Amino acid sequence: MAVTVVDHPLVQHKLSILRDKETSVREFRALCQELTMLMAFEAMRDLELEDATVETPVALAHVKRLAGKKLALIGILRAGLVMVDGILALMPTARVGHIGLYRDPDTLRPVQYYSKLPSDVGERDVFLLDPMLATGGSAAAAIEVLKEKGATRIRLLCIIAAPEGIKTVTDAHPDIDIIVAARDERLNDHGYIVPGLGDAGDRLYGTR
Repeated sequence: MAVTVVDHPLVQHKLSILRDKETSVREFRALCQELTMLMAFEAMRDLELEDATVETPVALAHVKRLAGKKLALIGILRAGLVMVDGILALMPTARVGHIGLYRDPDTLRPVQYYSKLPSDVGERDVFLLDPMLATGGSAAAAIEVLKEKGATRIRLLCIIAAPEGIKTVTDAHPDIDIIVAARDERLNDHGYIVPGLGDAGDRLYGTR
């Protein structure tokens, strides 16, 4: 298991705007997609390549192409949907699945209400997507759902993570790599990341 913080200057710049409470819903949504695309470069660094040959207008070229298993993008509803869209812009042939979880406001524990995954998810490189890794309960539960369906190669991508959430996931699933744009200070008494950016779902969709 590894935790990677993508500290590229462009990522950190966009993240600063994302955190700002004055950022509009439209801009917030676009920034989430852009950040996910940038993070995907790091998350996909070790995807397997194979040799191939193509004919250019001038001559034959020996090239590299993605090999092995195909990709599955699994968004944790509802905020993870925007991250799915960001990676689909890069990899439009990826299969998409959804896992619906909400956090009980009293216990802060995840409750599953929906799951729809590619039938061959166990044969794919899986990217589990959720903008915020707060308590880590939802991510850990979603990983368990994926493993029960046979998935073995899973990466968790979150824009912002709290230390508590990272610990929850790594304790439950020490084999999972986590890629984040920022590792924040802590959770507050209400389970929100500090300094964080508020509720990602509300800011994405203009709800309260």
